[in-house]
Amino acid sequence: MASKLKKIGRLFVIKTRLEVFMVTYALALGAIERGTVYLGQYPGVGGKLLFLACTGSVFMAGAKMLDCVRHENAQKDNAEAEAVPADS
Repeated sequence: MASKLKKIGRLFVIKTRLEVFMVTYALALGAIERGTVYLGQYPGVGGKLLFLACTGSVFMAGAKMLDCVRHENAQKDNAEAEAVPADS
């Protein structure tokens, strides 16, 4: 049972830059949809500012995810380099 939960849990872990881009795309689609609703509910400058806030949050989340993936890959590479004994 625990191994099945681990396998399911691995589906929710972002490991590569491609996965980050796919998640960011999905977030952007939702943000644009939410932003268009704001434009309808709040016409004028208020709606436009809320629309920009929705889309801006996607850029910040995408950048953070890219940084995290890069950092985790660098840590993994360092751990592997330390584990391999150097030939003398």
